[in-house]
Amino acid sequence: MHVEKSSGEYFFNWPEAFQAGVIAAGGKGWNLAKLDRYGFYVPAGGVLAARAYQISIEENNLFEDMAEITRSATVDNIGEKEIDQKLLLIREKIKAGQIPSNIRDEMESSLKSMGLLEEPVAVRSSATAEDSAQASFAGVHDSFLNVTGWENILEAVRDCYASLWTPRAAAYRRKLGLADQDVLPAVVIMKMVEARAAGVAFTCDPQTGREDLFVVNANFGLGESVVSGAIEPDTYYLDASAYYAVPRLKAKKTGAKQGMTMTCAGGGTRFVPNGDMASQQVLPDENIEKLGLLLARVFESLGECEEHQDVEWAFDGHNFVLLQARPVTALPCYTFDALKNKVQIWSNGNYRDALPMVISPLHRRVMKDGIDTIQYTSLSGPGYPIPEGFKFSRLVKGRLYCNVSALQWAYYDCSGMLPRDFNPNWGGHQPGIEIEDADPYKGEIGLERQHRGMKGVSLIMEAAANASGTFAEVAHSVESLIGSGFSQIPDQGFIDKYNELGQIIKAYCEKFTFLSGVGTFPFVMLLQKLAGYLGPETILVINGLMVGGESGITSADHGYRLMEMAQLARQDEAAVQYLTGDNFDPRSWEDHLPENSSFKKEFREFIKGYGHRAVYELDIINPRWEEDPSYLMDIIKSSMATANPNQWKAMQKEKFERAWREVLKKAPPDELTEMRKGIREAQEGAAVREMTKSVLVMALKPYRLIALELGRRFSQRGIIEEQSDIFYCSWPDLVSILEGDWNGDGLRTLVAARKASRREKETLAPPDVVLGKEPIFAEPVVQDSGNYLQGVATAAGKASGIARLISHPGEGNRLQPGDVLVAPSTDPGWTPLFLKACAVVMETGGYLSHGSIVAREFGVPAVVNVPGVMKAIQEGQKIVVDGDEGKVFLQ
Repeated sequence: MHVEKSSGEYFFNWPEAFQAGVIAAGGKGWNLAKLDRYGFYVPAGGVLAARAYQISIEENNLFEDMAEITRSATVDNIGEKEIDQKLLLIREKIKAGQIPSNIRDEMESSLKSMGLLEEPVAVRSSATAEDSAQASFAGVHDSFLNVTGWENILEAVRDCYASLWTPRAAAYRRKLGLADQDVLPAVVIMKMVEARAAGVAFTCDPQTGREDLFVVNANFGLGESVVSGAIEPDTYYLDASAYYAVPRLKAKKTGAKQGMTMTCAGGGTRFVPNGDMASQQVLPDENIEKLGLLLARVFESLGECEEHQDVEWAFDGHNFVLLQARPVTALPCYTFDALKNKVQIWSNGNYRDALPMVISPLHRRVMKDGIDTIQYTSLSGPGYPIPEGFKFSRLVKGRLYCNVSALQWAYYDCSGMLPRDFNPNWGGHQPGIEIEDADPYKGEIGLERQHRGMKGVSLIMEAAANASGTFAEVAHSVESLIGSGFSQIPDQGFIDKYNELGQIIKAYCEKFTFLSGVGTFPFVMLLQKLAGYLGPETILVINGLMVGGESGITSADHGYRLMEMAQLARQDEAAVQYLTGDNFDPRSWEDHLPENSSFKKEFREFIKGYGHRAVYELDIINPRWEEDPSYLMDIIKSSMATANPNQWKAMQKEKFERAWREVLKKAPPDELTEMRKGIREAQEGAAVREMTKSVLVMALKPYRLIALELGRRFSQRGIIEEQSDIFYCSWPDLVSILEGDWNGDGLRTLVAARKASRREKETLAPPDVVLGKEPIFAEPVVQDSGNYLQGVATAAGKASGIARLISHPGEGNRLQPGDVLVAPSTDPGWTPLFLKACAVVMETGGYLSHGSIVAREFGVPAVVNVPGVMKAIQEGQKIVVDGDEGKVFLQ
C-alpha cells in the first residue's frame, strides 16, 4: 500500500526503495518494498536512505570519534567502562547533532505528500546488513512506535542512528565479523497501524527446526509485547502441507498474555494489563488460517520456497498488515538423534532421474511434499519411528535435493541396509555416513530391524496383489475430479477441487514406495539366488535376463510403439507426405492426416494410452503429449527411414538366450523352474514399478488442467499477462485471489521476478552434493590403467560409437542411429532415444532407476552413475561402453 510521490535523493517511497536496493534502503526497508511491490498489504511510508546517515555524520564531524571506537573496541573489551563510555559519548553527540537541512526538507516534503506528517508513524532502524539470510540483527537497533509531530520524527531518526553505537550493536557486529563502516542505518518511516491484534509468525518452527509447520505468536494490541518477550502470547501451529489450499490449524495454545502494548494519545506506547481478555483466544480460527495463507505467500515470494521467513504482522480489524519480513537465520537441525551435530549430506542423485530441472514456482511445493510423503511412508509403513513431520527434501537454487544422511541412517536403522549399499541402488555421488556397528541384525535392535524388513516385504506383496486395483482406483478418482472439465466451475469451486486432488495425491504417494518395491523385491531376490551360482558374473547375467520381457513396461512400451509407428508411417503415403512436407506442423496431425490413414489411427491410440505423459513430466509446466506431440512426431520422423522393430526383438531374444545359457551352465537343474518364475516376476515387477510412475503423472494431470483454466481467466481479467504466466504463480497466490483476499495487484511484477529467477537458476550448474551449505561437484576420474571411466553396470553388452552429449530430450535430433547417448539423467520422456542409441551412459542413476530398467528391457548396454561424465567425454568422441563391467573407455 504505497503512496506515489516525486522521486527524491534521500527519502524513498516503497517503489523507489525497491529500485534503490538493500544498500540504500537497508534490510528492513528493502524487504518491505518487495512486499509492497508484490501486492502485500504494508503501511504507507518509505525509507530515509543510508546515505543520509553518512552525510549527517560528516556534517556533525563525528567520523573521527567513530574511527576511534572502531580501532579500540573488541568483542572482549565491550562492556568495560572505558569502551562503554566512548560508545555513550558518540550516541549523545549523534542525538545532539543536526540532520542537514536539505535532507530534512526532502523528508518533510515527502511525508507531507504521503499524508503522514501529521499522522502517528513508526520510525524503525533498517541497517544495510540486517534482516538478511546471514544476519537478522533482531532487536539490536532501536525502533520507535506512535511517533507524532515533525520534531519528534527527527528526534526518533537521530535515536535510530545512535542505536548503531550501543554496546549491544557494537558487540553484535564484531561477533559476526562485520566492520563498523559496513553497517549503515537507513530508517523506515511508516504509518502506525491501529492494531486489534499483532505478533510474529514463522514459516517453520524456530524452536524445533520443523519445516512442516507454520508458527504464529499473537497478542491483543501492538506487537511490541510479543516481540520484546514481555508476555506469554497465544501460539498457533498450522499444517503447511501443499495438499491443502489453505494451511490448516493443527494445534493452539492460549498464552497467559499478562498485558498488551497500546498507543498513548500524545505519542509513544504503554503496557496495560489484559484483564478478562487474557484468557481469550486472540485470533479466531478462521483468521489464523487466513494468516497462514498469507505466510505461505510470503514464503513463496520472498523465500522462493527455500528460505524460511520471520514475519511481523498486525490485524486492524479488517485486514492483516505486514510490518516486516526477513529470513530465519538460525534454524535448529531437526533430524534423527544419531545425526544431531553432524554435517548433513544433501544429494540430487536419485531425484535427478525425474526432476533434474529448476521446478516451476507453481509446482515446487506440491512436488516436494509428494516426494517427502513417499520417503516418509517408505519407513513409517513398516513401523519405523521417524521424527514427526520430518522432511527429507529441500530446494537448492530451485532444484530438489534429498537429505541422504537421514535417508541412509533411516534405511540402516529401519531394516539394516548398510550405507555402502546405498549408492548403487539410489544413485548419486554422495559419501556414506559412518556406522559404528557393521552388523545391523544382532541383538534385540537387530531383531526389530528384521521384523520391519519382513513387514516391508509384506507391504510390497500386498501392493503387488492390489496393484491393478490401485491404479484403476486412482484413474477413476482423477476422471471423476476432472468430470466434463473446469471451464464452467466458479472461482471458489477450484479450492474444493484443489483439496480433493491433494488427498488423491497424498493417498497415492503413501502407497508409492510399496508399489515401486514390486519391481525392487523380486529383482533383489533373483539377484541373491543367482549370486550363489554365478558369483561375480551375476550382475552381467541378470542384466541380460531382463531384456525384452513380455510384461509391458509402460515407458519401454511407448518406445516400441513409436518405432512401430515409424515403420508404419514409412508404408503410409499420407503419413510420408505429412511428415516430410515443407510445412510440417506436429500439432496439426488430426487436421492434415486423412481418416483412412493407418498411421493416424495408430497415433490416435497411442495418444489415448500415453497422452498424459511428457518430457520431464513431473513438472506440470511442461505440456503433455496429448497437448503437443511435437517431440513424438520428431522421433517418428527421424526414425522413419531406419525403424526396424523386428530386428530389435531378434537382438533382445539373442541377448536373453545368451544370459540364460550361463544360468544353465551353473545352476542345478532342479532350480531352473523356480528361476524362470523368478525372472518372470522380476520382469513383471519392473513393469509395475514403471506403471507406478506413469499413474503418478496421470494423477498430477488435474493440477495442470486447473492451472490452464485459471491462467485463461486471470489473463482475460488482466491479473497476469498471458495464460502460461500461471506457472510462475504459486498456489497460495491463486487461492488468495480465488477467496477474494487479494485482487492480484502486484502479481504481474512477481511473475516477471520469478521468470528472471528461474532463468538465472537454470544457468547454474547444480552441485552433485551439498555438505551442510558447501556445494560439491563430482569430478570425473579417468582410470590411468585403461583410460576408462568407472560407473555402475546396469544393462549388459558392449558397444562402441560416437558420443552425443544430450542435456535435454529436445536435443535428441542430434542423436543418430548407432550413436552413444550420454546424458546427465533420464526420465521416461527420454525412452524413445534409447532405441536410436547403441549404448547409454548417464551421470547419475542406480540399478533400479528408470534409465536402467528401460535399457535392460531394450537390451541397450548401459553404464550409469559415472561422476562428471558430461565433462569427461567430448561431443563426437569415439567411446566404448562396457555394460558388463560398468566401464566407459575413451578413445
